[in-house]
Amino acid sequence: MIDNPRSPRVRAVAKLAKKSRRHEAGMFLVEGPQAVREALTHRPEDVSDVFVTEQATTRHHDLLELAASAGIDVETVTDEVLEQMADTTTPQGVIAVSQIVSHTLDEVLVGSARLVVVLDRVSDPGNAGTIIRVAVAAGADAVIVTEESVDIYNPKVVRSTTGSLFHIPLVTGVDCAAAERALRRAGLQVLAADTSGESLPDLAESGGLATPTAWLLGNEAHGLDQEVLDGADRVVSVPHYGPVESMNLATAAAVCLFQSAFALRGGAGS
Repeated sequence: MIDNPRSPRVRAVAKLAKKSRRHEAGMFLVEGPQAVREALTHRPEDVSDVFVTEQATTRHHDLLELAASAGIDVETVTDEVLEQMADTTTPQGVIAVSQIVSHTLDEVLVGSARLVVVLDRVSDPGNAGTIIRVAVAAGADAVIVTEESVDIYNPKVVRSTTGSLFHIPLVTGVDCAAAERALRRAGLQVLAADTSGESLPDLAESGGLATPTAWLLGNEAHGLDQEVLDGADRVVSVPHYGPVESMNLATAAAVCLFQSAFALRGGAGS
């Protein structure tokens, strides 16, 4: 059992909460039983370490079995050690360390991508993580994150995905204009989500979503730059039918992505 919260190994894991250290090491933290379960089930080859408290070994015995079947050693740690490693103030007894897997635009757009999400200057970790989760639920082929957006391996982003990031290719550090050009070359229409655009229901009714689509989603406070809007094929808005000033970015993203998913699959019931 690891019981020294100041040991070099514990401190090395704790440092992964910092962006510079994550990218230097090529590793990131995965906190919580659900996220660790997804990592061990779908990307076990990327998991290097699993740490659990004694209480968690009893509560989440399936994680131990998954780790064992993948040949990954599980280290038992004290509550104090886990608290030192974790980014959260009340960790759930399970932490893993996983490799950052880098993808390129060419890799994710080769073949027949039908639905792609681009996050441009999205700054809120909770929004970014939730959008990744929504993208997976909507059957998207990839999520592209521009260089000015939040680091998607930030522990808060990773927690917000609840393990969904292990189900979809992620491309990071991309210039938005370059992403638009690559998406269009790959045969996708590029739609920018913005309050100034045409109505999403009208576009869907006209059949405008029944073709491979990339959605551009911008900063929570400022939206997309005008240059990005000008480069899109169409600018689209989610109408409000009640007295609200604005809609949360992740909520608007869910509406856009699922509207595309329904259209691409021939209807809401498909």
